[in-house]
Amino acid sequence: MTESLRKRIITAVILAALLLGVLLWLPPVATVIVVTALVLAGAWEWSAFLRPAASPARAAYVAVVALLLPVVWYVTAMPDGRNLVLITAVLWWVVALGWIIFAPRSVAPWSAGVAGVLALVPSWLALVRLRLDLPQGAQWVLFTLLLVWGADIGAYFAGHRYGHRRLAPEVSPGKTWEGVLGGFALSAIVAVAGSEWFGLPLYAFLPLCLAVVAFSIVGDLTESLLKRFAGVKDSGTLFPGHGGVMDRIDSVTGAAPVLFFGLTLLGVVA
Repeated sequence: MTESLRKRIITAVILAALLLGVLLWLPPVATVIVVTALVLAGAWEWSAFLRPAASPARAAYVAVVALLLPVVWYVTAMPDGRNLVLITAVLWWVVALGWIIFAPRSVAPWSAGVAGVLALVPSWLALVRLRLDLPQGAQWVLFTLLLVWGADIGAYFAGHRYGHRRLAPEVSPGKTWEGVLGGFALSAIVAVAGSEWFGLPLYAFLPLCLAVVAFSIVGDLTESLLKRFAGVKDSGTLFPGHGGVMDRIDSVTGAAPVLFFGLTLLGVVA
């Protein structure tokens, strides 16, 4: 085992244990506080993608994201507002996919800024509403993370063992199609387990989970695209072996809104 992989595993185990403690043994408000802190820390890291001249500009970006959180919470108090925000988020990730495929070098500070708002704010909303609006809220948040982690782990090991065909060489040269297939395979197992646990029909739940994984990859690649624009390898150095906050939640930003929207279509969310 390499030293890098050892660091990744140790950090992942510690983070997973902390998250489990927050989700399963602390009141719901603790999850809201942790998710909000992570999103705002992610906004700080994302602000570097805008190539700002000074720290006050970065702080202003974080302030904008912070102000939008209660606004979007209020807007989504009713189903129509909630669905509008979620549809906007899903459409954004479709646009981001086109950005990655067709114009990965067409990046400007303004587009990086807009991308951050559209990634961070809906993902915060999805995770917080999953936790607070559903009877099994803690389990749904945990399932979201397990689905993304399963995809990441499957992609990591399949990519290292079998990877040859690059997925998006201009954006993230290390990712391969073989890794994507490995991620889908492991996340499909997680989805089958989730179907049993939550009592949802597999014929509807499995396609939703695979779509969630696909969008999680788009979230990951979008951050990679912007890191290349900013000329940085990692968004930060907070987590040994993993980088910064955005390096850990980039996939979640694409996954969480899609899963939450899919659960509204399945009738899980009233």
